Amino acid sequence: MTAPVIGVRAAVTLLTVVPIRGPERLDRTTARRAMLAAPAVGFALGFVCALVVLGLRVMTKPPGERPQTLLPAVVGLALIALLTRGLHLDGLADVADSFGVRGGRDRMLAVMRESTIGAFGAITVLFVVLIQVSALSVAISAHRGTVSILVAAMTSRLAATWSCVERTPAARPDGLGALVAGTVRRRDATAATAGVLLVAALAGRFDFHGGDDGRAVRAVVAVVVGLAAALLVRHRLVRRFGGITGDTLGATIEITLMVCLLTMAMTIPTSILRFLGLA
Repeated sequence: MTAPVIGVRAAVTLLTVVPIRGPERLDRTTARRAMLAAPAVGFALGFVCALVVLGLRVMTKPPGERPQTLLPAVVGLALIALLTRGLHLDGLADVADSFGVRGGRDRMLAVMRESTIGAFGAITVLFVVLIQVSALSVAISAHRGTVSILVAAMTSRLAATWSCVERTPAARPDGLGALVAGTVRRRDATAATAGVLLVAALAGRFDFHGGDDGRAVRAVVAVVVGLAAALLVRHRLVRRFGGITGDTLGATIEITLMVCLLTMAMTIPTSILRFLGLA
């Protein structure tokens, strides 16, 4: 089995519920390959969910009225949560709960290990999911829902790649964070980013609902903005916890997904499009 295939299989087993047999041994080398393959897994998740969003939009359109947007958005994002076992939302809740306790780093890490979800975690997950659903619904109404969920799913998994770059410490000596922290070379993460930008541009240009240069630019901007948000979140969490954990990776993924969807939902002023020669 070749190294890329091993990395993809490891990424699929770590990031989804797809029932494939993973590598027999999960060491740091395999973990590095898995984190590099994370954007590819994000593409697959986004593509499947985009098809579901498109299908629901077609099948739930009332005669003589505009197609539904809220139901496809809810189902599309629920499918991502289902395919990922809700692990990233759980990580977001755990990280949010740790921000609501008093005490030092050890106390916060202990709270993140607890299986229960507190008030901070529940409220954070509630509003993050509401924003994600609302933003995707707006994007769907603007006929760019499929490219939005595809780009957001890819970029949010690219955020996990960048969260594991060289010199990134682990907050604990065990767990997923210790396995993947610092494993990814920056040049490899940069190459993965270039790939995501290219796919995003092509998705915007050839989107089913009427791709054009403007949508290609929007998709690229969403990747850049989402990744910038991911790096800021990563920096903040590393400073707070002294490194990364599996929970911080999940939180970063969900926040990046939210920011990408918000970016895709926003309207670019006509004056800017004209300046860029796209209107």
